[in-house]
Amino acid sequence: MALLEIESCTKRFGGLVAVNDLSLAVGTGELVGLIGPNGAGKTTVFNLLTGFYDPDRGAIRLNGERIDGLPPHRIAALGLVRTYQNIRLWGQLTALDNIRIACHLHTRYGLTATLLRTGRYRAEEAAVTAAAASLLAFVELGDYAHEVAGHLPYGLQRRLEIARALATRPRLLLLDEPAAGLNPAEKQSLTALIRTIRDREGVGILLIEHDMRLVMGLCERVTVLDYGVALAAGPPAAIQRDPKVIEAYLGEAL
Repeated sequence: MALLEIESCTKRFGGLVAVNDLSLAVGTGELVGLIGPNGAGKTTVFNLLTGFYDPDRGAIRLNGERIDGLPPHRIAALGLVRTYQNIRLWGQLTALDNIRIACHLHTRYGLTATLLRTGRYRAEEAAVTAAAASLLAFVELGDYAHEVAGHLPYGLQRRLEIARALATRPRLLLLDEPAAGLNPAEKQSLTALIRTIRDREGVGILLIEHDMRLVMGLCERVTVLDYGVALAAGPPAAIQRDPKVIEAYLGEAL
């Protein structure tokens, strides 16, 4: 059984079919790329997976459980989280507090314990702070824990957003153009980080990205969307040689 299964999903916006009868699967610990021209439906797929849209037809399963129709916070609690093409950190909070807030998805104390500052509250808050600090160290941001997130260089903000997603303890991580705006050295470092996340955490990763060298060098399988339809799917070497993909998107074999 795949970790994520998209089964014959379709999403329409009026007369526009943004996603058309799409089927896709991601296994535990697998790195899968989702590529295609602008407007191909890639972000719509992410919005379907995370509960911002409901499919008009089809089903989405996470670890065998139907998640289509669930609200975003329920899907996140089940272990499917995402980052965004446009960074959406809490810019006025510190890097540490950005991570701490995400860690609270799994805390158990309630309002009464918070107001009374009970022993359980203090213990869980200490654990949250320790976990947040550990995640910052993991993404090499330990020295920036008390820096305001919005003041960090762009490349470090990208890393912080990934760390915040990891703080929710995902089974499946969706990365929406994580290399956008990065220089070549930052892209190389990001590639190494994504591999380390997969290897250390064992999560499945579904990646949207326009940097084809990054995608082909990182992902084990690639699905190509064109006008909402899966044009091709397979290992990177096969995708690079597929005449339909070259014509619709790549332009030339890499």
